Amino acid sequence: MADLTIACVDGDPAARSETREALVDDHDVVSCGSVSEAADLVRTEDIDCVVTEYSLPDGSGLDLTRLLRDRSPDTPVVLFTDVSPDRIDSARYQDVVVEYLPKDMPEARKLLGRLVENVVAQRTQVAYPLPPEEDDRLAALAQYDRPGMEAAETFDRLTTLARAHFGVDVAFVGLVDAHEERFLACAGEDWETLDREDTMCTHTILEDDMMVVEDVNADPRFADNDRLAELDIAAYAGIPLRTPRGATIGAFCLTNGEPRSFTEAELTDLQLFADEAMEQFELRRRLEESEEGDGPAAESGPGQGAADGGERE
Repeated sequence: MADLTIACVDGDPAARSETREALVDDHDVVSCGSVSEAADLVRTEDIDCVVTEYSLPDGSGLDLTRLLRDRSPDTPVVLFTDVSPDRIDSARYQDVVVEYLPKDMPEARKLLGRLVENVVAQRTQVAYPLPPEEDDRLAALAQYDRPGMEAAETFDRLTTLARAHFGVDVAFVGLVDAHEERFLACAGEDWETLDREDTMCTHTILEDDMMVVEDVNADPRFADNDRLAELDIAAYAGIPLRTPRGATIGAFCLTNGEPRSFTEAELTDLQLFADEAMEQFELRRRLEESEEGDGPAAESGPGQGAADGGERE
């Protein structure tokens, strides 16, 4: 596996250089010496994997990993360290998952390259397609998926109106996170979540405008999806919910228990419903941010994702 970009993080310049040399023949390697520098690096660069020492000048490799989970949830982390496992403070980081490779293992640096390639390959070998800018998309989602959002009556009203307007069995607003879709409002059913590999919106968020499937059983992407059959989804139309800066966070969708087509006029109306839903997301984001404090909002630098308020106009 070639052409990976790896971030090497170590406070010891000599050790950092050795680790970098072990990886640079096969991959692009960028290096830094602290948690803060690594966080900036991941925010501004497209990083495939982070290799970090445990002990860093301004924290630990686990501190860095937790920070990355907020900014770049799917970026794998390898803890490459001479600190033994019994000295690693794992009790405070039970939700953090990293690969561990001791530096004193025979041929450790040769093994490091193989480990990096394996963890990256595992990330890409998922059972569903990922958008090219998946990390940026997830960072943007965090700005809109606010506590209590599922209780917003506006989304209930929109989906209820849509279900009646189009004469379908179900209309819903769903947000697609790293591993599942969460239904904020679902008129006609009481769906709460669906694994990402089972939801059709996984494919909708890849589209520029919309995805329409008149007969799910006739589409090779979904014909063998038993979960869709259990939910009685035979037809589908979905519009991506896209932020002002172009990140797709979910979809506004219709489903039906029998195959059916959608006219151009219906699809135009569906786009209007999706636009209204996204306007409500944007309004709630702005209102909640204004209530969080009177201080100036964080600004995004060039290439910076939305994790630090990047979805601002």
